[in-house]
Amino acid sequence: QVQLVESGGGLVQAGGSLRLSCAASGRTSIYAMAWFRQPPGKEREVVAAISWRTSNTYYIDSVKGRFTISRDNDKNTVYLQMNSLKPEDTAVYYCARARAPWLDYGNSPSSADFGSWGQGTQVTVSS
Repeated sequence: QVQLVESGGGLVQAGGSLRLSCAASGRTSIYAMAWFRQPPGKEREVVAAISWRTSNTYYIDSVKGRFTISRDNDKNTVYLQMNSLKPEDTAVYYCARARAPWLDYGNSPSSADFGSWGQGTQVTVSS
């Protein structure tokens, strides 16, 4: 069972930046990876995903141009660089790994595509 450990969350003012990291106990290079978030009182939603195959990426519209997902397969680590943060980005952010290797998420990733989850890291953006 893989373990995913997120870090890098915290409190930041609007317009600021944070970089989240997700360190995996196992190999990540053959898995699609993603970041989800759950704002207070709302359902969890995908934020960004990265393919295992060609490092194609997916972003929800509200973070396009502000967030960047990347991976370092040598370190089994996935990152989420978050710039120009807004109060509506406040949420618990979760790292996730695909249910199986060599499996991609199609045009629109969802929770159903991912089977391993981290414990989450809180991101709070003040106005």
